[in-house]
Amino acid sequence: MVEPHSSAGQFASSPRGARHARRHAVRCLEGWGFPPASDASSTVALVVGELAANAVRHGRVPGCEFGLRLALDTAAGLVRVEVADAASGKRPPAAAPSSFPEGESGRGLLLVDALALRWGVTPRHPVGKTVWAEVPVASP
Repeated sequence: MVEPHSSAGQFASSPRGARHARRHAVRCLEGWGFPPASDASSTVALVVGELAANAVRHGRVPGCEFGLRLALDTAAGLVRVEVADAASGKRPPAAAPSSFPEGESGRGLLLVDALALRWGVTPRHPVGKTVWAEVPVASP
């Protein structure tokens, strides 16, 4: 049984799937009392968007989707975001400044690092990994 303040889904490992995951997160937070234009919803949507984009770009395995799980911990004032993909050998790049400051990519995990209290990567069995982030939110 899914907890009342959690949500999980599978999305196509494509840019469209990443957009759908972000929209799903906004709808989920709205159901938990955070309006779409709120800071909490915007922040979680940004983190989901960055982690989903990384799963599509760096963790894509042909024929496999990526998973998204969101969990609200009202006592701690956190939303935990988990994005799982099937690529076990590939870890996301470290949150370090891009060597090409004018480049169009390479800043996603810098944003996650700035917005989340903490984040990390855990192996997923039998294959894959889960990149997670804990985002602080005020009570709805």
